[in-house]
Amino acid sequence: MIEWLLGPVDPSRPHEVGVAVSWHARSMVVAWAALAPLGVLIARYYKVLPNQDFPKVTNNLFWWRVHLGAQIGALVLSGVGLWLVADVLGPPASVHGWLGYTVLAGLMAQVLLGIFRGSKGGPTEVAKGRPLHGDHYDMTRRRLLFERCHKSIGYATIALALVTILVGLWHANAPRWMWTVLVIWWAGLSAWGSHMQRAGRAVKTYHAIWGIDPCHPGNCMPARPRRMARSRTRINTRESHDIRRH
Repeated sequence: MIEWLLGPVDPSRPHEVGVAVSWHARSMVVAWAALAPLGVLIARYYKVLPNQDFPKVTNNLFWWRVHLGAQIGALVLSGVGLWLVADVLGPPASVHGWLGYTVLAGLMAQVLLGIFRGSKGGPTEVAKGRPLHGDHYDMTRRRLLFERCHKSIGYATIALALVTILVGLWHANAPRWMWTVLVIWWAGLSAWGSHMQRAGRAVKTYHAIWGIDPCHPGNCMPARPRRMARSRTRINTRESHDIRRH
């Protein structure tokens, strides 16, 4: 069993990589298989901690610090991984290269989104001598656009990064134990996220920061047109079924 795990996934090819390439792989795997998905899971399911007296107690910064730290770590490690193979950089000559550049483009898009996400606002900012109104507190179009782009690009980039890792492992003909460890790790993260989702641990960022009181403008926003359209479609469908029955 041990010999099988230590052997390359494709016995017809050798597993021979240089020091720089091996550390490039390690940096990218830690960044995108560990830090990035952990940062997302913590941000999604730990905006409110299990022992937190929510909604009386709000604005817990644990999730924000972990999320920000994980993403900065992924950014730094991606830079290190890119530097390690700087001598062979150029136009992508393989599927792995194309995927890798696309992942880095998604990463830079996230950095730019973070820089231009707009102001925060809210009562906590007033206590610091800053304005009450802000893009986040008022949930302006700028903030809504940021959230949609940030989430969609973030999820897509991580998913693409996982594919890139698998393609890289195949190109390097990595030993089977690496594949096994990654599959077990990702399965564990998926199971954890599924459990937390079923447990109702996903709390909106706005609610986690300012609570659910309707005095806050973000809690008084009308339903999205898409959701309203879907609900109307469901109602019309039910009505049509009722008419057919009668």
